[in-house]
Amino acid sequence: MQHYWQKYPMLAWAVPLLWLLAIAGITLFWQVGSIGLIDETEPLFVEASRQMAFTGDWITPAFDGEPRFDKPPLIYWLMVFAFQGFGINEFAARLPSVLSALAIVLFCFYTLQRYGDVGGKREGRGERGEEPELTQNLELSHSAAQSATQNALPHLTPSHLAAWLGATMLLLNPNTFFWGRTGYSDMLLTACLGSSLLAFFLGYAQTDRPIQQKRWYFAFYVLMALAVLTKGPIGILLPGLIIGCFLLYVGNGREVLREVRLVRGGLVVLVISLPWYVLVTLANGEAFIDSFFGYHNIERFTQVVNHHAGPWYFHLLIILVGFLPWSAFLPAAIAHVKPLQRRYWQAQPRLQQLGLFAFFWFVVILGFFTIATTKYFSYTLPLMPAAAILVALLWTDYITRPQLRKQPGFRMSGVLNTLLLLVVMAAIVYCPTWLDDDPWMPNLGLRIQAAGLPVMGGVVWGLTVIVAIGLLLWRSRWLWLANLLGFLAFLILVAHPFVLIADAERQLPLRQLAQVALQTKQPTEDLLMLGFKKPSLVFYTRQHVTYLTQPAQVANYLQAQPTDRTGALIIAGAKPLRESGLQPTQYQVIGNAGVYRLVRAIRGRSS
Repeated sequence: MQHYWQKYPMLAWAVPLLWLLAIAGITLFWQVGSIGLIDETEPLFVEASRQMAFTGDWITPAFDGEPRFDKPPLIYWLMVFAFQGFGINEFAARLPSVLSALAIVLFCFYTLQRYGDVGGKREGRGERGEEPELTQNLELSHSAAQSATQNALPHLTPSHLAAWLGATMLLLNPNTFFWGRTGYSDMLLTACLGSSLLAFFLGYAQTDRPIQQKRWYFAFYVLMALAVLTKGPIGILLPGLIIGCFLLYVGNGREVLREVRLVRGGLVVLVISLPWYVLVTLANGEAFIDSFFGYHNIERFTQVVNHHAGPWYFHLLIILVGFLPWSAFLPAAIAHVKPLQRRYWQAQPRLQQLGLFAFFWFVVILGFFTIATTKYFSYTLPLMPAAAILVALLWTDYITRPQLRKQPGFRMSGVLNTLLLLVVMAAIVYCPTWLDDDPWMPNLGLRIQAAGLPVMGGVVWGLTVIVAIGLLLWRSRWLWLANLLGFLAFLILVAHPFVLIADAERQLPLRQLAQVALQTKQPTEDLLMLGFKKPSLVFYTRQHVTYLTQPAQVANYLQAQPTDRTGALIIAGAKPLRESGLQPTQYQVIGNAGVYRLVRAIRGRSS
């Protein structure tokens, strides 16, 4: 095998890429269009895109006939393109997120493949000198590193190993599995913002190749502009903070600022991103400025918006859970970078600073959203590529440098990894007892228990724990493989079936009643939903829906209807229907599905 690897060096690219595509097929593509839109946020994006395709208005996104200024238009535009190619359906709506996740994974793979050999190339002293102890701990000749790698994983150089590990970790975690399969803008932002940072580093590292450097810096500005079209000013703010802190720490800011040509780059960003902001402001005036900049940017940072509050450590917990099973190694990975050894890093050549760059990427985003008052699950998603890079560099050094295996920090991470797997196993086994708390899917716990998913999940993670303990004691450099295979088995045997059951319990009943309403609704009737706002109803009925959050409002609504309206079709849960004040003689039950009821209320019978 080694002979073919040396004879055909492209195998070093082709084999990992085929592996990543296979993993992406399981994580991202498999059954991505088999479930309905997930209330309450995903349908807002998808329906706004459908209305954009229907009306031809590519400037002002709208939901249910009202402008939607939550996000800039790039995610809507991409969904419209997907609709044009694949039809208006769930698969097309989620395709931009799927491809965004795959794109950032492949970009991380490329970057790590080029600059992930952190142990093998740290040779010699820099002009500014190095810390002797740190040099002794970190340096290893390239030939020795390559030899050690071949003993651990035959046929892989350290950079190939880092690329393989980092890209795989970025694919196999709960955050990528969820956000990469849903029609939100968050994975697109992660791809644009993450790719812009990687493009910057690729230009920054190639001081000996000025043409390639200019191209990568140009790509950096283009991708940053796309981030601005995805999420707004944060697309400039976060990369600026990350790169600024990194350059200030390294001490070569003036030199790099001359290279990146800020004025020209700023013009590139403005040319790409500014026209939409001008056009949407001209079309909507202060309504857009107050909503987008005031509410969705400034207020989200300074105040609690949409009840999304949380403690200061909220995002630490999200990273711990969202980056499982690799998050156990993040503390060791950060310590491995030696961020306090500034003199050492200032002495290193740029191409050896990927780990330090990923550290600032991780810390700045985490710090920014920790300070922000509004907390939300997806806010720290853009730091996941940095987390994968940090852990991949740690594992690469650990595998290729046997002396690191004796360090207590890594052993402690392995123990923490095993304990987290035990917690996951326990949570899966006992999840039916707390999954029945959601009033919109009260039978979910019973259904997954009947399908045997808690037992299967317990077996998968239990076996993973046993294998992990054995590897930790005898072959610790293979511990990552236990995580990988355990998570893959969990996705295939538990996560995908669970998603289908959850959809059948929570979203399918609403889709079924939406179809019944579409077939029975008279032109003179309105369509109402009581008690809670489920935006997917608009998408699946292609009708205007009036949402009454206070069920008692329905009687007044029916009385106030114009004379050309005869009543309304009402979708509600059993409790909101009781609280509406309508008597059984005042409405006709048309259909039942799950916790929902579809009734017809006649205007003349409402009081």
